[in-house]
Amino acid sequence: MPKNRQQKETDVQSLADGIKSAQSTVFANFQGLKVSEAEELRRNCRKENVAVLATKKTLLRRALEGLGLTSTDPSTFEGGVAAFMGNDEVSAAKIVANFAKTHDIVTIYGGVLEGKFVDANRIKALATLPSRTELLGRLVGTLNAPISGFVNVLAGNLRGLVSVLNNIKEVKV
Repeated sequence: MPKNRQQKETDVQSLADGIKSAQSTVFANFQGLKVSEAEELRRNCRKENVAVLATKKTLLRRALEGLGLTSTDPSTFEGGVAAFMGNDEVSAAKIVANFAKTHDIVTIYGGVLEGKFVDANRIKALATLPSRTELLGRLVGTLNAPISGFVNVLAGNLRGLVSVLNNIKEVKV
């Protein structure tokens, strides 16, 4: 059953609010996937707190116009369009790009990053970056490295003492 005007306006508003509140949004086509594959993609998105919203191109165009993003026209996208809205800059791009590697049907059209439309190549490049949690883990490891090295140096003296005492014990036995 077709949607009436008020339902479409509600959809446009919720789409615009989602794009505005998300750190990054990726537009992709996953039309033609099997139901199990589409559910796998949605499950991966739920794990990373990425919202998925399948929409019509005209409704997406109206939402983007409402946000002042008129640099692209979604009607040039081929097939259906889904918006993947992530809480950080790389999560949505990573999920869609990784899924597209194994499923040729998935096509990335572009996305919104920092309030500007970016093309598919920038989204794919963004997907190669480490996530915020990975970067924080690397930072902690880097900060912890000198302390770990110092502890190992101090423990080396004790290991040496223990090995000398073991050698003396073996010689006397």
